[in-house]
Amino acid sequence: MEESDMTALEWNKKGDEEFDRRNWSEAISHYTKAIELATDDTVKGWNYDNRAAAYFELRDYDKAIEDCDSAMLKIFHNCPITLIRKFLALIELEKFDEAYQHTEIIISSCSYDTPSQQIVAQFRKISHEHIKEKVSQMMDLAFNVRADKEKRENAMITLLILARWRTNVYEIFIKEVGKDDEGICSAIRIVGELCKNNVSRIKAAIIDVVLPWCLEMMNNTSTERVNASQYCLQIILNTYSGMNDEPDSEPDEALCKMHKEIIYKILLCLLDIIVNETTTGIARDALMDFITRNIHYTALDWAKQLIEFGGLKTLMEVASLCQSEYCNLLDITPSTQTITSVCLAKIDENLDENDKEEFFNVIYEFIREEVKSTDVGCHVNAIVAMITLTFGPFNVANTIITEDGFYMIIVNFWNENNLLLQKVICEFIYVVVTKYDEFITFIRESLPILEKLFYSKDSDNLENLRSFKSIQFRAFVNICKMNKFEEIKYFQAVYMFDKRMQIIVWLEVCRQFLNSPQRDMRKWAVAGLSYLTFNIKVKKKLIEDREAVQAIIEFAKTENQSILYQVDILLVNLCSAYDKEDLIIERKTFVDYFHLEKHIRAKDNCVGERRRVLAHAGVISALVSLAKIDSPNSKELIARVFNAICSEKKLREVIVVEESGTETLLSLALDGTDKGKKYASRALVHLALTIDLKVAFPGQLIMEVIQPIVDLLSSECSVNEKHNALTALYNLASVNDSMRKHIFKTKYENIDRCMHDNENLLKRMSIKLTNNLVSCCEVAIQLVEQRSDQLHELIMWSMVHDTNEYIIHTKIAAAGMFVTLTATSEEACKKLVDWKFFLIFLRFLLNNPDDDLQHKGTEIALNMMNSTKDVAAKLIETNTIMKRVRELSDNNTVQNKKINKLASLVLEIAAKWDIIEKNVEGNKSSNSTNNTD
Repeated sequence: MEESDMTALEWNKKGDEEFDRRNWSEAISHYTKAIELATDDTVKGWNYDNRAAAYFELRDYDKAIEDCDSAMLKIFHNCPITLIRKFLALIELEKFDEAYQHTEIIISSCSYDTPSQQIVAQFRKISHEHIKEKVSQMMDLAFNVRADKEKRENAMITLLILARWRTNVYEIFIKEVGKDDEGICSAIRIVGELCKNNVSRIKAAIIDVVLPWCLEMMNNTSTERVNASQYCLQIILNTYSGMNDEPDSEPDEALCKMHKEIIYKILLCLLDIIVNETTTGIARDALMDFITRNIHYTALDWAKQLIEFGGLKTLMEVASLCQSEYCNLLDITPSTQTITSVCLAKIDENLDENDKEEFFNVIYEFIREEVKSTDVGCHVNAIVAMITLTFGPFNVANTIITEDGFYMIIVNFWNENNLLLQKVICEFIYVVVTKYDEFITFIRESLPILEKLFYSKDSDNLENLRSFKSIQFRAFVNICKMNKFEEIKYFQAVYMFDKRMQIIVWLEVCRQFLNSPQRDMRKWAVAGLSYLTFNIKVKKKLIEDREAVQAIIEFAKTENQSILYQVDILLVNLCSAYDKEDLIIERKTFVDYFHLEKHIRAKDNCVGERRRVLAHAGVISALVSLAKIDSPNSKELIARVFNAICSEKKLREVIVVEESGTETLLSLALDGTDKGKKYASRALVHLALTIDLKVAFPGQLIMEVIQPIVDLLSSECSVNEKHNALTALYNLASVNDSMRKHIFKTKYENIDRCMHDNENLLKRMSIKLTNNLVSCCEVAIQLVEQRSDQLHELIMWSMVHDTNEYIIHTKIAAAGMFVTLTATSEEACKKLVDWKFFLIFLRFLLNNPDDDLQHKGTEIALNMMNSTKDVAAKLIETNTIMKRVRELSDNNTVQNKKINKLASLVLEIAAKWDIIEKNVEGNKSSNSTNNTD
């Protein structure tokens, strides 16, 4: 049959035959002719559909989509097979938004009969495979660091779009990036940057996709992963609130109103994760920290919203469970209680007076409900919540504690004779005693409880450590802490430290609990040792126990922030890191009452050994960890320990070797209490005196240490401190000219003040330092220009007659400084030669009977004659100076051959300038009247 005689159906049949043979182009040609000849829409529609299938196989997806659309117009609107084909073509073209719309159409169009339901099931399977393959491709591109940046970003956007409507993409995504934490952190950061830089393209996907995925990624034990997720979370909030990465960035009020529901939804999601029992401890901490850092923004209105939709109660649940020693429903870190306390305090700070009342009511009602319960676990939760409040919104805790009847609640709990409850009550009393000024009445009322514990049957047999109960030891530590109260002092003196119950016995108890597998007992052991180690015998025995020392150091690195201040005091005691006249105030009453001051002031021959043991046991890494706590008082104690270690010359390298040791010390010298900064600065001076400077202070640190060391030259510091600081600066100035310029610009007036101090030791060292500084030409010029009055004063002092040997040495140092100054800078020479006082000083040096001073004078004359012709001419004009130079050049009159040689050089250089004819040659036999002296 001729092709011209074939019908549309016959062409369709030939197309099907070629399709079956996988001859896609021939099939397309035959289907095209069938479409052209067909008069029936149904026949035409099926041929469009068949041709679409052939185009799909040829990967011509645009034409496949066109034919699918034509087929649906000719046959019926929502043909499932055609829709699925179009869906797959859209996926291949990465038109995922359109493909997503078609999923709903496909599912709804296939809901009316069983065969269509089978098509839906098949569709789900096909779409899953296609998306899985596409996700894998996008993952390879998104995390290929060598790929084009724009292509990588587009690949990540594609992944986000796929994840928005295919939940299995999460599984694929996590599977692909979940090979290691580094890959996951990289993915989180990329997503965060996309949210920040491509808001218009993916904003719709952020809340539905990125937020849940980010929170899922955060729920992990990897610190790096949690930090990356927290950063991504901040970007999500910034996207809807209008903030950016700048420190002073504020939310845009209009944007916050526009996205009010979304911003509240973000907060709700965080609260759901915070209280979830499956959430890891560090993730929970990070989320509460995130709320704390954003709670102060008025436009977000989070503080008020936390009260209105029950978020405050959620946080109180965490507050009641944030001590793992007593509650184990949540994964808790050593920092959880502190972070929760700060979060609650920040919420309270950012409420107006009306909302503050509601804030108190919610918390009070929460505590009341826990107290009213008959369950002991609820009672424990109530006390733990009160401990958390005492660290946080103190005014709330104060009101509840001072309410009539609260003490009786504690007594009733105590009488339940539940060991866990009694432990947490001891913890509560310990925390409350810290605020003794506010809780004097409650603390005094608590004494009978502690006495009852102390008088229990086991307390008569303290030597038998195995039978000693941990609850009694808690009572002991609490009573130590109550040393400010007269009632307690008597009890301590009679029952705690009498002959029958020696202080060493309590040390053994501490050592026993220090190595306890129970973390809370290690905490109490450290607290007890912070009192006992004022005694020299206790220090000696404790340092001999290497296992106990290691336990203390490990505790300092990892344990509860609320007890770390006691660790600080313990380390200060072991290192004897306190000034004799400057004992830690909190412990002074305790020390005074039990006559422990004699232990502090006594000669301690073992202090060096204790410092050595601690240093080699890793105390520096513990100090680095402790210094991260944002407490000025703690930082002061840590600085004391650093200084004590650095005061031992053989231990200074330990600071440098420890990672972040020097950086931490520098941070302590720049931030904290005045005393703390001084101790840290002293330690930096010790390092600068003995250690290779580029090793001790690598990189930019060598510049940054100048400021705290220069600050030690203030009037409040001792002569010895100032001298050491000047010596350290001298060493640092020897590094290069950049250091010299930096030192000169950093409060040089402090150095200058020492140069004019009545203490000769400081005067000489500051002159030597300045001598080092002026070897830099720029410093030399600035010194002469900016400090002329001070230099005049130094010159005047140098010419005052004094036979004291030490004073003479200082004068020699001052002359040496001018030698360096004139040798370094021609500009300085120009300035000096115009100073009348300086020329008088030069004549004084040349005529001085002291050989060293005379030698310095000749060097200065040589430097100035050698600088410029103008300077040389002015020097020659001062005939009394030149006359003395000629005398010194005479071998017959000068015995010091070095001076003689230098003087001769001065005359030779003068002759070279061709300006000496009259003054030198002509005036040998006559007196000149041209004298500027």
